Amino acid sequence: MSDIGLMIESFPSVLWAGLVTTIPMTILSFILALIIAVIVALIQYAKVPVLTQLSRFYIWIIRGTPLLVQLFVVFYGLPSIGYHTNPFISAVVVMGINEGAYCSETIRGALTSVSEGQVEAGYCVGLSYWQIMWHIVLPQAFRTAFPSLGNSMISMLKDTSLASNITVAEMFFKTQRIAGKNYRFMAMYVLVAIIYLIFSTILTYLQRWGEKKLNYYSAKGETL
Repeated sequence: MSDIGLMIESFPSVLWAGLVTTIPMTILSFILALIIAVIVALIQYAKVPVLTQLSRFYIWIIRGTPLLVQLFVVFYGLPSIGYHTNPFISAVVVMGINEGAYCSETIRGALTSVSEGQVEAGYCVGLSYWQIMWHIVLPQAFRTAFPSLGNSMISMLKDTSLASNITVAEMFFKTQRIAGKNYRFMAMYVLVAIIYLIFSTILTYLQRWGEKKLNYYSAKGETL
């Protein structure tokens, strides 16, 4: 069988692995990352004693160590102390925690871009701190951070390939299995690269669509 024939034959199985494992892993990890990022960013924005220092320590540790090492620590390290984890869940949690550190800095920067005058105006009309954050600060910060957060999600999609190192059967893992059986490494790696490119292109299109929607509502002075 030629390389092209192998690529055509393998395309459905690799694509399916991407649809049932890679994409769900990306979505779940990114949701977790956003939750962590918003909490950490709000803590730093509000300058909460002790928690601010803990947040900065978390960011320092996560950004200072490789994602692959973090995956190995959780999946291969924790069993040595008696805690066994599921590969998929381990990957989701680790990637969510990892990306949360980066996204928290993006959101923190976006929060600080909102003028203090708007916050003071919120207090003047009788809004509480959390009402100001929810109705005034966060919507504007989200619009500012959206392009960077979209790029983070695309980057996370590609980083899911690292999960194959902890036996998660995502599409890169599937590709390696097929390549190992047929010894057609170039053809299979080109194939999976094409599929990653297709997924990334779709996410890029959705990101641009989201930016247009946000700009539209922003021009009208509305929120989503």
